[in-house]
Amino acid sequence: MRRFLCFYIVVFLASFSLSAQTENKPTEFELIAATIQDYIDGTANGEPEKLRKVFHPDFNLYTVSDDSLRIRSGEQYIAKITPGEKANRIGRIISIDFEKDAAIAKAEISVPGWRIFTDYFLLLKYQGAWKIVQKSYTWRPFPKENK
Repeated sequence: MRRFLCFYIVVFLASFSLSAQTENKPTEFELIAATIQDYIDGTANGEPEKLRKVFHPDFNLYTVSDDSLRIRSGEQYIAKITPGEKANRIGRIISIDFEKDAAIAKAEISVPGWRIFTDYFLLLKYQGAWKIVQKSYTWRPFPKENK
């Protein structure tokens, strides 16, 4: 009887320990959100290295300008970020959807007095981390204040 009681106590404590460890582990949703937030923070706070951390090396940006497809490399995009120079950008994550190792995310970036960008990200998880492999975006003028 005493052996059974010790066995059950050990099993109970082990299961409690395992559940405590998994509670502290970030979910895939949280990891994807953190990747997008690093993008938002990196562009707003002049942190090109933060962008390099979340972009796949072959990352490209796609948009339409004058009814033509415009493609820029991630390196061209990062080159325009001045280290330490804050930009007047306010970003928020709108949605995230994922399955296994593929995800899509939508964010809105407001640049007061100029534009509101809608960004669509394609992310893949490989080598243990989520990376942004593509961004497609569009924009609309920032609404003018009513006087």
